[in-house]
Amino acid sequence: MRGDTATMQLTLPKPGPVLRVVLIGLFAIWLLFAVALNWGGASSDSFSWFTGNTVAIAHGEVWRLLTAALLHMPQGTISHILSALFGLYFLGASLEESFGSRRFARFLLATAILSYGTQFLVTLVLGPSPRLAPGDYFGAIPVVEAIAIAWACSFRGRTVRLFFVLPVSSSMLILFVVGTSVMYLIAGAVPPSGHVAAFAGMGWGYLLGGSSPSPLRKFYLRYRLARLEAEAKTDGQERKRKAKKSGLRVIEGGKDQKDGKDDKHLLH
Repeated sequence: MRGDTATMQLTLPKPGPVLRVVLIGLFAIWLLFAVALNWGGASSDSFSWFTGNTVAIAHGEVWRLLTAALLHMPQGTISHILSALFGLYFLGASLEESFGSRRFARFLLATAILSYGTQFLVTLVLGPSPRLAPGDYFGAIPVVEAIAIAWACSFRGRTVRLFFVLPVSSSMLILFVVGTSVMYLIAGAVPPSGHVAAFAGMGWGYLLGGSSPSPLRKFYLRYRLARLEAEAKTDGQERKRKAKKSGLRVIEGGKDQKDGKDDKHLLH
């Protein structure tokens, strides 16, 4: 980073190894289903078998929590896959450089599964709710929104040029991402990924993003420290109780005061 007012250059960012694999993989999966469904006569069931579906997941098809994030609309529009690829590319490149490839890979995997896992739990408890999530939900948009929040938390004070033109600060990026999702919710327009997964992605992006350690990691470390301190205090009290019960007494320096007086008499 170059100070608080640094601005991202207009030159195209260079993706790291993890981001390259993700971008190529998402496009290849979209292309495979687009060709198969539109030109190869494949059944739509071959696509829906990998989407998120609350009933199916509840019956043990847990792989959908991950595969849902890999799918994008193969018919009718290309904006779904393009928005995912552009979002991952322009914000993910600098985030991978900051996190390191290993942490970035864990971040992508965790936010994908946790975002759709949250949506699964909400729709399981509340029942089917077309206003919150479609019956089959999919897309990497929750991960993109997680990356946007994590980027804003990691690069406070920096500016990104939205759509190559509009300069947006890190705080404004958060307002833009949250505000856009709220507007979709108010308008009753349900995205393919569902509303719950989108907002969950933002939340998990904040908890798992930011500087190392992440807010969630900090909370865990503080919890562990408090537990260790409590256990140490309990052990100390237990040792004192056992020593008192046994009738034994600790003698400072290995000598009793009386013994010290006797030694002084011997010296004289």
